Amino acid sequence: MRPHPVPLGFVFRSRAKTDKTAAEQAPVTTTKQARDPQAPKGRATPKRSEAQSQRRSVANTPMTRKDAAKRNRDERRAALERQRQALASGDERYLPVRDKGPVRRFVRNYVDSRFHIAEFFLPMAVVILVLSMVRVPQLQNVALLLWLFVIALILLDSSLLFIRLKKELRTRFPDEPKRGAVAYGLMRTLQMRRLRLPKPQVKRGERP
Repeated sequence: MRPHPVPLGFVFRSRAKTDKTAAEQAPVTTTKQARDPQAPKGRATPKRSEAQSQRRSVANTPMTRKDAAKRNRDERRAALERQRQALASGDERYLPVRDKGPVRRFVRNYVDSRFHIAEFFLPMAVVILVLSMVRVPQLQNVALLLWLFVIALILLDSSLLFIRLKKELRTRFPDEPKRGAVAYGLMRTLQMRRLRLPKPQVKRGERP
């Protein structure tokens, strides 16, 4: 008996069906995982304590020598600018240490409210120097006498200022440290009024 022939379509259809079934039954593997959209790529969202720790570590990161030097220069420049403005306005917050305090402020006002021979010392010294350079014996003698006269007046005026200022300080500031305050005032008299720093805050004749 002749065997029944197997249709070719049946063979190919069965094979395709088998492959499809095997593909459906194969386990699906993937490496893609869902992540938090707020988290960095490939990492989970850090906790608040971890984020704060990271920020502190960034803030405390040591600067390079160049950055540190630049920051120091900027801070020094800003401090000098504040001090310059304070010397002009009298703002004691930024004055140098030698000019701070109520005692030093009173000394400045006491000196600035009066005329002092010593503040004209530099102009008179220039005049005397010019006279002494002229090759005329009479003028040179006048220059010498004038020089001695100016020195005597300065010493007399400074002595009176020393006594009066010390008395005023004892009366007004009995419990405040006054070391160097009188010398501070005497040194201020040697400067011309418009060149004094901190700048005068009282007028001549005004009570300090």
